[in-house]
Amino acid sequence: MANHKATKKDVRQSEKRRDRNRYYGKTTRNAIRALLATDNKTEAQEGLSKVVAMIDKLAKRNVIHKNKANNLKSGLVKRINAIA
Repeated sequence: MANHKATKKDVRQSEKRRDRNRYYGKTTRNAIRALLATDNKTEAQEGLSKVVAMIDKLAKRNVIHKNKANNLKSGLVKRINAIA
């Protein structure tokens, strides 16, 4: 365990960040699953903007890499456009 005051603080901060990042990541993954489960194209397009915003926010906060965010968004757009 940490001995220095600053190291103990860093451990506390990293635990908080980890919990926060896990929450936002899980929430985004659930939103993606819900979006992919919809069969209605108009609903899917409305939900797409919200999910894209969530993905962009994860990339901005460095929870996921920016290239992964772009790949996720690209795949979602392809899937939504394929809905007949």
